[in-house]
Amino acid sequence: MRPVARKFVALATAAALLLPATARAEKFINILTGGTSGVYYPLGVGLSKIYGDAMPGTKVQVQSTKASVENLNLLQQGRGELAFALGDSVKKAWEGDKEAGFKGKLDKLRGIAAIYPNYIQIVASKDSGIHTLADLKGKRVSVGAPKSGTELNARAIFAAAGMSYKDLGQVQYLPFGESVELMKNRQLDATLQSAGLGVSSIKDLASSIPITIVSVPETVAKKLGAPYVSAPIPAGTYDGQMAAVQTVAVVNFLVTRVGVSDQTAYDMTKLLFANLKTLEASHKAAARIKLANALRGMPIPLHPGAEKFYREQGLLK
Repeated sequence: MRPVARKFVALATAAALLLPATARAEKFINILTGGTSGVYYPLGVGLSKIYGDAMPGTKVQVQSTKASVENLNLLQQGRGELAFALGDSVKKAWEGDKEAGFKGKLDKLRGIAAIYPNYIQIVASKDSGIHTLADLKGKRVSVGAPKSGTELNARAIFAAAGMSYKDLGQVQYLPFGESVELMKNRQLDATLQSAGLGVSSIKDLASSIPITIVSVPETVAKKLGAPYVSAPIPAGTYDGQMAAVQTVAVVNFLVTRVGVSDQTAYDMTKLLFANLKTLEASHKAAARIKLANALRGMPIPLHPGAEKFYREQGLLK
């Protein structure tokens, strides 16, 4: 090696040794969420701050996506460390359901926690005259981004109600925010959104035009079966909503993957439950996250790091 080259290598090595250990061993957590007008995104931002403050040497970023299905595929590809996803999407990903948008079994997925329930919220403009699921026939309806968790929910609900997209007058595959803008402009009659209660997109819509929240009867929930359950949208959740409206809900999960270290998965799980009040400031859906429910209905194996935390808490023997 030439003297100049040896000198360069020596200087580079010395500079590396002078760097703080955290800078030399920086970890990354990419949090996969959903559209910015949904619930996943603000909760992801809240978690990123919690993790960034409490995990030295860790760079945390939040990625807006098309939500559940895309998130799970990105995890399988190693392009994220933590993702929000609907329970039915997680189950179908583990099974490798091609119809749901998975090319094969996503065998690298590992569970962190069951979190809050998503409520399937079907909202129509009052002018449309829509009051029931049957009234959606012949109408212009947005069913969520293509192959998203919301769109999978839409297909399942219509099937359980004896309907399909063919019954609708026009089907749009749009994210929450775009659906709402079209409704404000009278270009859509209704939108189906799978999200936590009080989702900002529907709040925005309800404050702009008179709306009707369409009921999903308990009979439909029974036909759907697990992981769907019948649940009410309480009165006053949105402007002009005078009474509770029955719908169906499905639990959301936080999911990670093989390749994320046990320590990182342990820290992500522990910090989630240690900071629920802080997370609630990001979105009130976090108020429904309970440690006691963290393992309910988990459709995939737990990450060993998360498993260690739950053993410490006595949820696992």
